[in-house]
Amino acid sequence: MASKLIDITQTISEAVPVWPGDTPFSMTPTWTMDDSPVLVSKMTLSTHTGTHADAHTHYAQGAVDSAGRALMPYIGHCIVVEAFREQADVVLFDEIAAALDASPHIPERILIRTFETFPTTRWPERFRAISPELIRKVANLGCHLIGTDAPSIDPQESKTMDAHHVVHEHDMAILEGLVLDQVKPGEYELIALPLKIAGADATPVRAVLRT
Repeated sequence: MASKLIDITQTISEAVPVWPGDTPFSMTPTWTMDDSPVLVSKMTLSTHTGTHADAHTHYAQGAVDSAGRALMPYIGHCIVVEAFREQADVVLFDEIAAALDASPHIPERILIRTFETFPTTRWPERFRAISPELIRKVANLGCHLIGTDAPSIDPQESKTMDAHHVVHEHDMAILEGLVLDQVKPGEYELIALPLKIAGADATPVRAVLRT
């Protein structure tokens, strides 16, 4: 059977929601075809715009930036799981344990779907963060990357960034803002490479799954 690509990336436009107080996206022409043979544009955006990969320097001083991050975690076998408990603020390990147990593979990359419908043009008033204990447990199982459709693996009001620091402790990678509405739970190949930007604390990615 031929493989299929599934785009799990937010479309970046002026409508893309950004973290409250962060830089909204804008794009303006530098040259236009009225006075040039080409169109060239300038973009203004946050490093955390849309679907993005956090670098460790985002939450740990002196840590690795986007340009220095190893690429291995961002490409390869992954498991997509669902965690729809709307009444709970944090995704716990027990919610995904059965899906991991059912797989014959080491869960090297785990993508967690928390929204039944992704909020493509509005900032979610509430989203589910990822339990630091969940991250610690999957790291011990061999996980290199944790991904979520939520804007962050930590709660919006967090000042301690506990989940991020567990990721750093285990040298894992993070993807945030994935769009998983059209993805069934199961096993895929993930391709979601960060841009090679020196000093960047995160970069947008074009994330796809291959069946």
